[in-house]
Amino acid sequence: MTIVYISAGVLIGACAGFLAQYLWSQRRVTSARQRAKQIIEEAHREAQGIVREGKLEVKDELHRLRTEFEASTKELRQELQKEEQWLAQKKETLDRRLDLIEQKEQGLMQEREKLVREKQALEDERGRIAKLIEEEEQALQRVAGLSREEATQRLLTKLEREVEYEAATLVRRKQQEALEEADRIARDVITQAIQRCASEHVAETTVCAVSLPSDDMKGRIIGREGRNIRALEQETGVEILIDDTPNAVVISGFDPVRRETARRTLERLIADGRIHPARIEEILGKVRREMEREIEETGTQAALELGISGLHPELIKLVGRLKFRTSYGQNLLHHSMEVARIMASLCGELHEDIMKGKRIGLLHDIGKAVDHEVEGAHAAIGADIARRYNEPKDIINAIAAHHNETAPENRLAVLASAADAISAARPGARSESYELYLRRIEQLEKTAMEISGVQSAFAIQAGRELRVLVDAEAVDDNQTICIARQIAKRVSDDVQFPGQIRVTVVREKRVVEYAR
Repeated sequence: MTIVYISAGVLIGACAGFLAQYLWSQRRVTSARQRAKQIIEEAHREAQGIVREGKLEVKDELHRLRTEFEASTKELRQELQKEEQWLAQKKETLDRRLDLIEQKEQGLMQEREKLVREKQALEDERGRIAKLIEEEEQALQRVAGLSREEATQRLLTKLEREVEYEAATLVRRKQQEALEEADRIARDVITQAIQRCASEHVAETTVCAVSLPSDDMKGRIIGREGRNIRALEQETGVEILIDDTPNAVVISGFDPVRRETARRTLERLIADGRIHPARIEEILGKVRREMEREIEETGTQAALELGISGLHPELIKLVGRLKFRTSYGQNLLHHSMEVARIMASLCGELHEDIMKGKRIGLLHDIGKAVDHEVEGAHAAIGADIARRYNEPKDIINAIAAHHNETAPENRLAVLASAADAISAARPGARSESYELYLRRIEQLEKTAMEISGVQSAFAIQAGRELRVLVDAEAVDDNQTICIARQIAKRVSDDVQFPGQIRVTVVREKRVVEYAR
């Protein structure tokens, strides 16, 4: 029994242990399942967070890409608008040129038709005149009762008398030329002064061009929304013109110093490659300081070269500024130095103060260095400047009177006016534009043609001589002299020209016969 009880106890204990182990195992499994469920839930939550973050990053990236795309599209749209505007301007220009060409072509056709009509009228007139001459000869023969030989003999006799008269006139003309030659010899002093001086001439202009390495540089000069070109124009006070001229931009301005400063600044910016407002300001400051030094050195060098001392520093700077000014193609610094040398020559011949003469010549156009900043004539401005810096009274008067705007008070003032005229009027000293040259030539010929008895007029030798042909039947020799003087007076009163113009009046009678 005991064994049975023991066996039953062991069995019960084993069953209880098994049951306890089973229950413990079940508890662990349940705990593990709960833990796994928690881990899965946490993993799920983390996955959702990662997905949300990824969506946000993708959304930010899409927004950034969209912004960049819109910016690039906007720039491209602006470029396309600029191209469209440029094309529209180009088309407008071409249309204007085409209209101008069509107008010129119509004008040429009308002129051609007019010439054809005039030629036909001239041929008809020649035929009528020939017929009248023939009828007149026949009528003369009938009235005079002379044969052709007798009429020829009388005509030859008349021609001999006319030749004798012309010979006497030629003698009188030679006498007049001898008097003129004597007057020319009296001007040797001025001639010598001219021969000792020579200066180059340059094209007078208010613009200058700057070469570019490529047309792409134009966009960099303009800058984003035009900020570079706007900064350059505001800082320098000039206008930058960018058109379709290949590999070049144009700088326009009336102040030559500002124009030269802008040109040098732009050239340095192009060579440097960095073009932005801050860099423009930096380069411009350096160029301005260099220009100030160059102006002062140029004025000092001019004074030293002429042997002039004691000039006020501000006067030296104004003399240096003349290097960048031109007038009728003459560089004003070269012109002033040339006038100074002519003054020295004239003063030496006439026993005047040579050093004062040089000083007057160098300073006579000093007003042109600032005439774009001050109202008034440059002679009066120059006199005020000389007075401000305590120049002697005779020098001030010579500067003020060198264009006869003020009465000269001494011989130096008269010599200054003469020296300035010599430098300006001698051949090759000044250049003029093609349009002004043509207008002057037309005005000369028109002035001569307005005189009664003139058949034709031709301006020759670049407008320095006016050759006039008169009607030999309507004008005699004495009237020819009067016509020459009348034309010369009208030209002096009505036409503006440098130097002098020679008026030559030609009266000739031509007789043509044909041997058969």
